[in-house]
Amino acid sequence: MSVAPTATYRVRAASRATRGAWRRSDAVLRTATIVLGVIVIVTVIAVLTGVTGSTSATVGGRLEGPSALAPIGTDNLGRSLLPRLFQGTATTLVVSIVAVLCSAFVSTLLGMLAGYYGGAVNEAVMRVADVLYAFPALVLAILVSALLGPGRPAAIISIVVITIPLMTRVVRIATRAVSERDFIISARISGVRTPVIFARRLLPNISGTIAVQASYALSVAILVEGGLSFLGFGVQVPEASLGLLIQQGMLYMTQTPQLVVIPGAVLVISILCINIIGDGLRDRFEPRETRSLR
Repeated sequence: MSVAPTATYRVRAASRATRGAWRRSDAVLRTATIVLGVIVIVTVIAVLTGVTGSTSATVGGRLEGPSALAPIGTDNLGRSLLPRLFQGTATTLVVSIVAVLCSAFVSTLLGMLAGYYGGAVNEAVMRVADVLYAFPALVLAILVSALLGPGRPAAIISIVVITIPLMTRVVRIATRAVSERDFIISARISGVRTPVIFARRLLPNISGTIAVQASYALSVAILVEGGLSFLGFGVQVPEASLGLLIQQGMLYMTQTPQLVVIPGAVLVISILCINIIGDGLRDRFEPRETRSLR
């Protein structure tokens, strides 16, 4: 006679545990969104208004600690680190976002063509993606940057080349799954033009997948841009990026560790927040997969 109450209790306990896990997940997602939003907003305000000071003016001695004119210290040339930190963060974010937007556009187009038409189109797109995917990401980025010369354009193109293969694969799989549904088949039979099917039928149904992959690609882009600038193949002086600031501060890490620790912390926190937001987007657009994994 105690079987039913026990079973009911277990079901209720499991339901409460699931709700608690969802609440914790939502709290982490909100926190990550707020932190990333604060980083972006503060960076934009600081760069546009110049409220933190000049990035090139000397405000004190070399490698000094925090002061009124340099709230987080000075670099090896006596410049305040704070405005250069905001400049570096802005550069890294702009380069990464532009690269991911380009990559998302190209990957969406190629993935939709490969998934919708199949056959020779699918083979051609996937074989090129396989070749690019076979290279280690940073090695491929260095190769592209070495061929084009260091700078922002080389960093953007390197990120695009690295992120296209995986995004194209995922978009192609999503497109193929949607293309087999009845409303796509009906549109084909009815004589609806292919561009209309792409724009009004396919794209809205795979937009969630594209958003999730773009968020993950953004975290990869920030990491790759930082790595390229650190190695001297990305952004060049007198500009600044997070990777370049870390590279410049490495020589003085034992004397003034904030030159490395602060840009490194901004880089890590940004990537972590973007990955958490990407997980939240995945849970939002792929709820069945999320429930099966929890």
